[in-house]
Amino acid sequence: MSDERPSHATLLFLAPSLIWGSTWLAIKYQLGVVPAEVSVVYRFAAAGLLLMAWCAATRKPLRFSRLDHVYLALQGALMFGFNYVAVYLSEEELTSGLVAVLFSTIVFMNPVGLRLVHGTPLSLRLLVAAALGVTGVALMFLPELLAARQNDRAGIGIAYGLAAAALASAGNLVTMRNQRAGIPTFPGTAWGMLYGACAAALCALARGSPWTIDPRPEYWLTFAYLVLVGSIAAFGAYLTLLKRVGAGPSAFVGVATPVIALALSTLFEGYRWTGVAVAGVALAVIGNVLAMPAWARWRARAAASRASGRHR
Repeated sequence: MSDERPSHATLLFLAPSLIWGSTWLAIKYQLGVVPAEVSVVYRFAAAGLLLMAWCAATRKPLRFSRLDHVYLALQGALMFGFNYVAVYLSEEELTSGLVAVLFSTIVFMNPVGLRLVHGTPLSLRLLVAAALGVTGVALMFLPELLAARQNDRAGIGIAYGLAAAALASAGNLVTMRNQRAGIPTFPGTAWGMLYGACAAALCALARGSPWTIDPRPEYWLTFAYLVLVGSIAAFGAYLTLLKRVGAGPSAFVGVATPVIALALSTLFEGYRWTGVAVAGVALAVIGNVLAMPAWARWRARAAASRASGRHR
């Protein structure tokens, strides 16, 4: 079973971590002229149509039952629609680094959600790893956290950021249901993105947002990057990882991405490291290392489940 080799899971972890580590900054260039929810519609409508065209060209199945479409719509609304509207609105009030800190709380939300919905036992090792990871991310962006206290709008941004993490976590649970139902990753993602665009459009209509176009080249360059790399490539890798190792370990992508974001900020924005930031990175790395045995257990459990299914 070559697909279960640890190297494959590691690559699937690194791909969305590296990509999403850069998209927090790219999203900033989407804000200003075009309302946040409208930019989300544009992004996921384009990504969904491109991915659906690719699925059709490669003859991947795109027809699903009505019940499957209900769950695909729910997955899309949570993971690609309302989640990203909340992310973009949060970044209107807070720096991208602080939003990344808030989103990293998904490492707690995913295991708790699995416990509530599926009765999956909570792993003490995974919870300790999550605590170290989130603490490390918070230390990396401690100046931004302190600065947020001086901002009257920070509370709104924080609420949107935490809501985004909760919505994404719920979307992960629905995605796992769809994967167990036999919906292939890329066709399911194509439909989910289109449903997500529809959910974001409902937000735009509810808020009375104008359907404007931003003529700036930086908007469209980052838009192309967010569609092709940040959406299609990153979600393809992440959802495959979710299928392989489960929602608990996969959530550590949310811990790794701020570390990548900080590294990119050092290269392109002149970020200056402090002792606290170095300690934060160390804690985040330790958290990810502690989570590695949990990955192995999730992979073994998934393999055993598939084996028992074949022998029924």
